[in-house]
Amino acid sequence: MSYTTSYYHIVFRTYRSEQTICEEYERELYAYIYGIAKKLNCQTYRIGGMPDHIHIFVSLPSTMSLSAFVQRVKSETSKWLKVNPHFPHFRGWTHEYAGFSYSLRDKDMIVGYIMRQKEHHKKVEFPTEYRSFIKANGGQIDEDYFLRDE
Repeated sequence: MSYTTSYYHIVFRTYRSEQTICEEYERELYAYIYGIAKKLNCQTYRIGGMPDHIHIFVSLPSTMSLSAFVQRVKSETSKWLKVNPHFPHFRGWTHEYAGFSYSLRDKDMIVGYIMRQKEHHKKVEFPTEYRSFIKANGGQIDEDYFLRDE
């Protein structure tokens, strides 16, 4: 019997980082994402974010790639958000995303981090947060394209 686990902290933002995820109704969006993940046999540990971006901590089955999961979540939520009256200004997600792998021992740390997003972003703006995630995980940033949608 084979056994694999893949834990990912995924971050993606709204088109042009527009503040289109209404905090009053964000839990509807998180529940919708949870439903997508469940349908794909993924285990979701936490979803959270801000009006301009989303964090998801999830484990994926061995049959699903990270890019396939993100594409599915972005595609399905985009269609849903565009017809949902609680998100009247939503225009879409950016094409890019970040996905960082973690082990099970990091679970509480990542879940806690996502839970504290509102508090965290009172001190740290999204571009700074995103840049630090990328650099801390060994990624290279091309400043000509960083957080650009066009």
